[in-house]
Amino acid sequence: MITYSSAPPTAHRGPALAGQALIWRVGLLLASAVAATVVAFAGPRRPQPKDYFGFVDERAMAGIPNALNVLSNLAFMVVGLAGLAATLGKRAHLRDARERAPWAVFFSGVVLTSAGSAWFHLAPSIASLVWDRLPMAIGFMGLLAALVTERVDAAWGRKLLWPLVGAGVSSVLYWYLTELAGVGDLRPYFLVQFYPLVALPLLLLLFPARYTGSWFYLAALVAYMLAKVAEVRDGALYALGGVVSGHTLKHFLAAAGIGAIAWMLHRRRLLDAA
Repeated sequence: MITYSSAPPTAHRGPALAGQALIWRVGLLLASAVAATVVAFAGPRRPQPKDYFGFVDERAMAGIPNALNVLSNLAFMVVGLAGLAATLGKRAHLRDARERAPWAVFFSGVVLTSAGSAWFHLAPSIASLVWDRLPMAIGFMGLLAALVTERVDAAWGRKLLWPLVGAGVSSVLYWYLTELAGVGDLRPYFLVQFYPLVALPLLLLLFPARYTGSWFYLAALVAYMLAKVAEVRDGALYALGGVVSGHTLKHFLAAAGIGAIAWMLHRRRLLDAA
């Protein structure tokens, strides 16, 4: 079993950055966040597309409507619980005790996504979509805080955790309230969903690894990108044989990416202990 480290903040191990090297890297990361925000809000508001709810696979099984889109969410439950077991069960070797909370938030968001997405697919609507997106926003923000805590600075990552989670939740509530008012605007939610995917490779490139197994992050990113492709090719993939739709496949691919991160936490070691 991998031991859990509760080393105090001053007991840093592994490579670290200081001075100008740290300042310009943090500056570049902040600039990317500002640029992503400008791009997200530069265009007109983005209401929820009317055709979003037209999932091609509506087959019922055992009395469950849209069964495969509903049941495939069990994959999120499995990988989310595996990640929580690694984090809360102290199976992950953490350089700093403050790294645990962001990972716990991330995987909790994944577990809640399993329930929220299943609920949405039982009867797709704007109202049920809220319960799909709320836990996803929490998960995305937990992941971003975990990356900052691990790669940049444990203190700052921990301080950013709850403001980031609040921003994620607010983006979904803002979208929902604007939809109810007839002026739906998805731009804040798009920013919450996609900026962590921009920040991930930047953090890997700009800041030194403290653990082995960084390639798991890249595997997770590739899996998520494939999931988004599958989502937009929902009908085309279903037409290949009528077995599985693109949206169902999206669930499995996204869960595989999260599973890669959960497995990483089980397997990785501190670089100076590898």
